[in-house]
Formats: sequence, structure tokens, C-alpha cells
Amino acid sequence: MGKQMTEMLKGTLEGIVLAILAAQPAYGYDITARLREQGFTDIAEGTIYALLVRVEQRGLVDVEKVPSEKGPPRKVFSLNARGRSELEEFWRTWSFLAERIEQLHEGEQ
Repeated sequence: MGKQMTEMLKGTLEGIVLAILAAQPAYGYDITARLREQGFTDIAEGTIYALLVRVEQRGLVDVEKVPSEKGPPRKVFSLNARGRSELEEFWRTWSFLAERIEQLHEGEQ
């Protein structure tokens, strides 16, 4: 992933993770795997875990500890009402920006 992609992703990764959690609850490694399936192959697990700590601290997710076959219990994250509201705001902002960027791009041609 190029530097420009990395910088753009920093600003949107939280919304992307919230969107994944809106579909179904997940734990950190599962979220990373889903991102990689979507083509975000360079995202480190540590990045996702740090982001999950932040969204948990902000009260956007509920956390349930689920027993694991190997090692300590897993923290499964699910989007709560506050997180859904934050995700809705993310999509409104994304739509606004995407429309303006597309207008600029079309104006170049």
C-alpha cells in the first residue's frame, strides 16, 4: 500500500471497522481477516487492536468475553446504539466527501 493510501485509510479505518461490526459481532483477528478479504492486505493486527481499544473507550461498542479453545478468552465486539449513530454520521460524511471528490475528478477531464 502506498503512502497516500495509508494516510487516507487512517482517517476512515474507524468507520470501516464500525461497518464490519454493524454486519455482525467480531473479535480483533476476525476483523483483520475480513479487512484483508476486502483487499486491505497491509493492515497490521496491532492497528486494529489499538482502534478497538479506542472505540471501546468511547463507548461505541459492547464487549463480551468469550472462551477460547487456545489461550485467554476473546473479546467479541458488537456495535451498540451509540456506535450505530457514529456509523451513520461516518456514512453521511463519506457520501458528502465522495460526491465532492467525484465532481472535482470529473472537472479535470
